[in-house]
Amino acid sequence: MEFFHIFSVILVISAIFAYINHKHFRLPTAIALLLAGLLVSVLVQGLGALSPDFEMLVEARLRDIDFSEVLLEFMLSFLLFAGSLHIDLDKLAESKWPVMIFATLGVLISTVLTGTLFYYLLQLIGQPINYTYCLLFGALISPTDPIAVLGILKKANIPEQLEMNISGESLFNDGVGVVVFISIFEIAQRGFGNIEGSFILELFVREVGGGIGLGLLVGYIAYFFMKRIDHYQTEVLISLAVVMGGYSMAHFLHFSGPLAMVAAGLLIGNQGTEKAMSKQTADYLTKFWEMIDEILNAALFVLIGLELMVVPFHRSYILIGLITTCIVLVVRYLSLAIPSYGLRLHKTFAPHTLSIMTWGGLRGGISIALALSLAPEMHRDFIAAITYAVVLLSLTVQGLTIEPFIKRLKKKSRA
Repeated sequence: MEFFHIFSVILVISAIFAYINHKHFRLPTAIALLLAGLLVSVLVQGLGALSPDFEMLVEARLRDIDFSEVLLEFMLSFLLFAGSLHIDLDKLAESKWPVMIFATLGVLISTVLTGTLFYYLLQLIGQPINYTYCLLFGALISPTDPIAVLGILKKANIPEQLEMNISGESLFNDGVGVVVFISIFEIAQRGFGNIEGSFILELFVREVGGGIGLGLLVGYIAYFFMKRIDHYQTEVLISLAVVMGGYSMAHFLHFSGPLAMVAAGLLIGNQGTEKAMSKQTADYLTKFWEMIDEILNAALFVLIGLELMVVPFHRSYILIGLITTCIVLVVRYLSLAIPSYGLRLHKTFAPHTLSIMTWGGLRGGISIALALSLAPEMHRDFIAAITYAVVLLSLTVQGLTIEPFIKRLKKKSRA
């Protein structure tokens, strides 16, 4: 019951600031609600000077929410399914090689480069930590956040192929990034000498292959039953069962839940809406999941802002966070450019594709959730604080400037 009250407060804050933003500021909704959460955090801390008990009460309630569990075990399944439901499979197939390579090889390159540079940065400033933990940071910060990226892309006027590259990559690299994180987490827990290469390969194949396979299986079962009825209430209920039942099954079988939801969403959003549903049912289903997406997105970004109160932060972390954000941006470009030029993918790209994908590669709640899932002995508080700083800078600076950035590149192309 406590969670219900906390979630109710978050939704009330979301509704108030969504209205204010739509009426006056017209910022991307995700960014506006993130700033709203930050503003509430600052106000509560300011009131804490007058009433320390009030601030302690708010912090205690926020700590009651396991952000990592709420996002990774609850919100993420709905958000990824809703996001993939709107992806055109035929257009995605045209960009399959860039999407697949960026979401796998790109994530691996980014994990290693970011982790290595982060390790040497901490050595340089006299705050060294184990290299394996730095790789964990590289793994959790490398995937772009599909929730943030898809929300911003709705307003950015970019070429269709480029939009598909970004949205497709962000949906898949999230699942792959979580698998890479789990693999390095196992190494950190057991020790590198106690882990065989075959174990990592088996884990990767099981998580990725099993996740996609399970998603397609669950999606096809839903498609089979949807095709035999025409009752939008029941078909919407079946889609809910796919998300909740499928994600729970993936967790039980140790498959990748995020990849399962992406695969199921793609199948139902394409084959299902075209061949198994009437136009009325498809319209109801699409609008239902759009609303789920908007509501959970609103709650998530307010919650990210409010997390400022419970993530331990010291002044020294500000500089580290700024430098690390620059490292993450540079590595993001390299992780796209290396496979693009190495495999000659760039020849099929629209102008400035890599630059736009770099600046549009926002980090979000998934990175924070993974950071908070670390064990205390893995320097969780420090890594969580730096992750939070990178995510905030990514969402605010990159998120607020991506549209003018794209417009400026377009003007340069015409000149």
